[in-house]
Amino acid sequence: MNIVIRHERISDIGTIAQLTEAAFLDMAYSSHTEQFIIDALRRSGQLSVSLVAVEGDAIVGHVAVSPVTLSSGAGGWFVLGPISVWPAHQRRGIGSLLMHAALDALRQRSAAGCVLVGDPAYYERFGFRTPPGLSMPGVPQEYFMAVAFAGDPPDGEVMHHEAFNATE
Repeated sequence: MNIVIRHERISDIGTIAQLTEAAFLDMAYSSHTEQFIIDALRRSGQLSVSLVAVEGDAIVGHVAVSPVTLSSGAGGWFVLGPISVWPAHQRRGIGSLLMHAALDALRQRSAAGCVLVGDPAYYERFGFRTPPGLSMPGVPQEYFMAVAFAGDPPDGEVMHHEAFNATE
């Protein structure tokens, strides 16, 4: 497997949308709006990190990262997601490569930490844990996870950008 991780280019936008839609198509927990969320984040200037995984000339995966607001006022926190890999390329480690690259990009920005919503069995391998004093309204606590790059996660509620409400 020869995968290169790089920042998105304007010419990648259509493929990223198709890839994201395909990756979440059969996910029961999905709102099936993930591709719209990425576009809304991009349009609003809130897409802080947007990386693609490329094999040969083909984009096979994508990860988006955007800032979040914490009720405690703590700054420097981001949410990772959506993260997508074409179904035919899943279970090859591409998602892991994207995760590591996104977290490295946040560390390079001196981010305080990162949150996400996902399966603990998968995301714990990247250092994510269920934070006792941090939550996201409407998300079951066991699927809300955080990793702090220095110290412990702050207490409070996490609010993501309004782009996460995009439906088209």
